[in-house]
Amino acid sequence: MTVRVTIWNEFIHEKKPGLAKELYPAGIHQKLAQEIGKQGDIEVCTATLEQPDHGLSEDVLQQTDVLVWWGHQAHDQVADEIVDRVHRQVLSGMGLVVLHSGHYAKIFQRLMGTWCSLRWREADDCERLWNLAPGHPIMADVPDYFEIEREEMYGERFDIPEPDELLMISWFTGGEVFRSLCTWKRGHGRVVYFRPGHETYPTYYHEMVIRIIANSCRYAARQIDRSVTDSPNTLPVV
Repeated sequence: MTVRVTIWNEFIHEKKPGLAKELYPAGIHQKLAQEIGKQGDIEVCTATLEQPDHGLSEDVLQQTDVLVWWGHQAHDQVADEIVDRVHRQVLSGMGLVVLHSGHYAKIFQRLMGTWCSLRWREADDCERLWNLAPGHPIMADVPDYFEIEREEMYGERFDIPEPDELLMISWFTGGEVFRSLCTWKRGHGRVVYFRPGHETYPTYYHEMVIRIIANSCRYAARQIDRSVTDSPNTLPVV
């Protein structure tokens, strides 16, 4: 079965001179699309903040099995109408994979019902990610642990509701730990949060990071398309 993935990126950092533009000249969304699109069972399209409807029209979302979300500087620029639209789609069955600083995205905060705040530090920390659930589909072909040589630190406490599944925990050279790969069910949809991906580091060139994102897309893919707002008055079935 082909998984239809839409990768959304605010696409702001990569337009300005600096490391983000050097690492991702076409945008983080295009790098992710290039890598994830190599998977034979995943079909990828992209969307950005500047497009009409932020690239997330009703038609686009209806044809999306999983929406991958990367945002940082422009959370407040995402129109509430679009957040409502994505929220309805998740509750109706579409998957949502939220990456790195997307923890402050309006849609993630709404689905979590919390501030989603955390500790952070941008200081070239080494991140070691530990595999807590090797039998889980998202962890397929992922070793017991792997390291990202340089990354932004995220540390606890991460203000999220208790995950349905905690799949990875990160340790940083500054001593902090972080719940770095979590899943939840919301309505008919599945939500995944995966921590790595600061824009000034080459994280999305890392084989294991791409593998986990691709596996997350497969796991969260739409299994059903049914509006949870439907509350019909029905006759007895017997």
